[in-house]
Amino acid sequence: MKDIFGVEGKVLLVTGGASGIGAAAVKIAAASGAKVCVADVDLQAAEELARQVDPEGRNILSCQVDVSDDRSVTAMMAALVERFGRLDGAFNNAGIGLGAVESAGRKAAEVREEAWRRMLDVNLTGVWLCMKAELRTMRSGAAIVNASSIAGLSAMPMSAPYVAAKHGVVGLTKAAAIDYGPAGIRINAICPGYTDTPLIGHVGKERRSDLAARKPLGRFGQPDEIARQAIWLLSDNSSYVTGAAFTVDGGYSAT
Repeated sequence: MKDIFGVEGKVLLVTGGASGIGAAAVKIAAASGAKVCVADVDLQAAEELARQVDPEGRNILSCQVDVSDDRSVTAMMAALVERFGRLDGAFNNAGIGLGAVESAGRKAAEVREEAWRRMLDVNLTGVWLCMKAELRTMRSGAAIVNASSIAGLSAMPMSAPYVAAKHGVVGLTKAAAIDYGPAGIRINAICPGYTDTPLIGHVGKERRSDLAARKPLGRFGQPDEIARQAIWLLSDNSSYVTGAAFTVDGGYSAT
């Protein structure tokens, strides 16, 4: 693939990189000539993807990471730096959906505390922990993209912890962009709409059809359609973009 994204030679990190949008981002980045660390809680899946993308393993590294655990994040970053020596861009994509945590998909007062904490630990604190480790390594010209959601821009019923976490990602992104802009580091967020990934595996067929029909484009997004936005934001082609939250939802939020 021709490097149309401007990431050739860059060292990039993708968390939640073994499936869905993360895996698509890994494939695009690697095909464009970037060196990539694919990090995921599922090490076997990360290693399998790494072998598919770069059978000789020259420009790819697979790591296991639990983004809600500071020690795990620190170990991931140490492995990346040991292998590649630096970090030019990070896509903090790891996250969990409502279906992954029992009671998370209830009315706000009916969500169990452990479900609330788990959702925020992974989807918000996990982003902060990764950013903290990344920013200690990055230099001027580097970039970060954080995965939020359309639920980070507007609310939806029966999803209070998810909405809170994803709104938090947008706020964290904007605050950090102000903090690190003077250092030449750009930080943005993407807010995908419903995308055909394992994260929405709990959504039934009838509900999926209804949600797709509400979009002006009439369908769910594909992982690579979201990933391309993230990789562009990590490239020098977006050199004047920071502190922004980009909606990539097929027009869903416009209706």
